[in-house]
Amino acid sequence: MTDSPQEIENIPLSHSDIHRLELGDRRIVLIGTAHVSQESAKLVRQVIEAEKPDCVCIELDIKRHEALSKRKRWVSLNLKEIIYKKQLSTLMINLVLASYQKKLGDQLGVLPGTELMEGVKAAEEQNIPVALCDRDVRVTMRRAWHSTSFLKKGYLLASILASMFDDTEITEEKLVELKKTDVLSELMEELGQSLPELKRVLIDERDTFLSEKIKSSEGKTIVAVVGAGHVAGIKKALQEDRSASMAEINTIPPVSPILKFLAWAIPAVIVGSIIAIGFKKGGAVAGDNVIYWILANGIPSSIGAMLALAHPLTILGAFVAAPLTSLTPVIGAGYVTAFLQVIFRPPLVGEFETVLDDMSRLTGWWKNKLLRVFLAFILPGFGSMIGTWIGGAEIISNLF
Repeated sequence: MTDSPQEIENIPLSHSDIHRLELGDRRIVLIGTAHVSQESAKLVRQVIEAEKPDCVCIELDIKRHEALSKRKRWVSLNLKEIIYKKQLSTLMINLVLASYQKKLGDQLGVLPGTELMEGVKAAEEQNIPVALCDRDVRVTMRRAWHSTSFLKKGYLLASILASMFDDTEITEEKLVELKKTDVLSELMEELGQSLPELKRVLIDERDTFLSEKIKSSEGKTIVAVVGAGHVAGIKKALQEDRSASMAEINTIPPVSPILKFLAWAIPAVIVGSIIAIGFKKGGAVAGDNVIYWILANGIPSSIGAMLALAHPLTILGAFVAAPLTSLTPVIGAGYVTAFLQVIFRPPLVGEFETVLDDMSRLTGWWKNKLLRVFLAFILPGFGSMIGTWIGGAEIISNLF
């Protein structure tokens, strides 16, 4: 046997989704699955029971494993802590993807990720060690976001929102197509050639990460359960030593120094302009510009809170917070209003349990109090952003 993995002939358990390879003196069995397929779940159990491997590698990270194994996880969410840690946008994206997967699963009669958890269950029943081999989903999402240009971010968000309300039925032909790609990345893949950066982060980097984790798992015989879209990339990566790239692809890129500079420079220019107006045209004129700044920020932000049907005190908080938060990059108006909304109108337990279904209906975003927290985060923040540009442009023009 050689160090390069080679296809093994005479597969005893023949199936097009099973790929048997040798890596030195180790045997690696890759199972390519569809994350919304009951057939894949049965196949995973069948292979594990037949192979009795030394280790079962699963395309999950700790967070996604907890999410799948604890179906009532939304009930235990500490929204105040999530907002305090500025993780509300990450939670929202994860919920959107979970809702998309659930929609597929509902039409096909199987919960998303069933085959992954079936692999965990089958391994545990036979006392086989389980290795969670995927990259932290938070790192994946942040790297994906960071890799996308400003204009394409808008296109990406619009595409995600459009997919949420797409009621196209999933046919058997569509399921066959789904089995050729990873459902987590299926939505992104549909964007075609316009967003190659996302394919690199969501597919290529994870191919490398998964292959290196599979190689580092213990035992002579390994069964790896991965999305079918990863199989080709993993088989190629197993032939190479990509360990040197692991640290880089598992790191959240820092904020660009230019963006950091602009984040502080814009407020500094606005405050400096008001002070300059005071010296140049008098305190009364400077005071008028301060009032304009307050109104330009407070009114759009509070209108955003109104559109979110936020609590009256959240609406008032938006008006008060926006003029202040617009002058610091440390916190945005949306985080303040979301926190207030959680305090004054906390979601009920039942709304946590139905959030994935409610996300797929436009009216559900206003009916479900958890989703209304997201609206109270997005809309006032957007209003504050508009107010910053309007107010800033007016103040700078008044200086000259």
